Amino acid sequence: MVVQGLYFVCLARLLGASEYGLLVGATSLIALVSQHSSIGAGFVFLRHVSPDLSRFRVYWGYVLTSTVLGASVVVTAVILTSHWVLHSINPTAILCLALGDCLFMQIAIVGSRVFQTFEKMHFSALSSLTTNTLRLCTAIFLLKSWHHAQVTNWAVVSMSVSALGAIIAMILVTRVLGWPQWSPSLLRKHTVEGMLFSSSTTTSSIFNDIDKVLLSHYGMNAANGIYSMAYRAVDTAFLVIRSIHNATFPSFCRQGAVGIEAARTFAQRLLGKTFWISLAISAALFVLAPLIPVFAGKSFALSVGALRWLCILPVFRSFHLAAGDALSGAGFQRYRLLYELAAAAGNLGVNLIVIPLYSWKAAAMVSLVTDGGLALVSWLTVNALVARTGNREAAAFIT
Repeated sequence: MVVQGLYFVCLARLLGASEYGLLVGATSLIALVSQHSSIGAGFVFLRHVSPDLSRFRVYWGYVLTSTVLGASVVVTAVILTSHWVLHSINPTAILCLALGDCLFMQIAIVGSRVFQTFEKMHFSALSSLTTNTLRLCTAIFLLKSWHHAQVTNWAVVSMSVSALGAIIAMILVTRVLGWPQWSPSLLRKHTVEGMLFSSSTTTSSIFNDIDKVLLSHYGMNAANGIYSMAYRAVDTAFLVIRSIHNATFPSFCRQGAVGIEAARTFAQRLLGKTFWISLAISAALFVLAPLIPVFAGKSFALSVGALRWLCILPVFRSFHLAAGDALSGAGFQRYRLLYELAAAAGNLGVNLIVIPLYSWKAAAMVSLVTDGGLALVSWLTVNALVARTGNREAAAFIT
């Protein structure tokens, strides 16, 4: 949290509101498809290696192969289509940002997933922290030496840092757990399942990031910078809850192997803790919002109001994440994907209408409605599946 918070502050000061908004528009566009880069390999690894750790070597090989192949396709697609969405960004910047986020960053992320599976959370934290720390150090150095930078300058530097982070993650996994073993049959076996996981993550990116892409598309770069700074503050604070779920997802998989009711019980127990933490986070964001222009610069003064609009999001997300992980761990990822696809489509449709009229305020309101709706629907889905499973078991017992 500290590293990411300092990183966003330094980057905002380095670029300014308009350039920062342009950068966020590009990275948000890439985020819409970057999860397909690994074809869901990290989650497939978690689901299949958590119950049997002896599968590590073949699935580690599968993760690396899947990520390289998927990233090649995704980066090519981004380069070919980005000019239709973003009109004012250099193609070189798009290429560097796409390589950094779709290839190198994904390798670092799946490396963290591997350690998460073995519940070696200190190594998982180290793997994910390395790239963010390198980016922070780079941003501080450029801020001190350049004082101001363009998006293209930062994109080239960021790609280089991400590549170094990926190399470190691969070395760390190999040294601690062992060498990969390649098995082409796993690609064929798990492609569909991996696509379900990656599609679910992509739909999350759509309702989280599509508003920022549209703000840049309509040329509202300054507004995008203001809104995105507030949104990043929420995301950074929510790392507390997300980290808890990262640590407990192997447990969700083990409980899910018993059944959806066991996974729901575990989710309820976890939510009993994360709800109060998320409520405290929301209150802190509301109270501390005026500090944004103090740290990020006066060009982000309007981010104070934006953050106070968005500060309740951690509470909604804690409910959504608990139920969603119960579904994923119990093998009902397809249901999670369906309602998240519906949320993403609704979010996109409404934003296309209201953002040209009301700028970032419309984006903030749509985000609140989307996350609140997801919190409700996810738990309705879990409860419906528990009831259906219970009815089937009762019928089988009677028979």
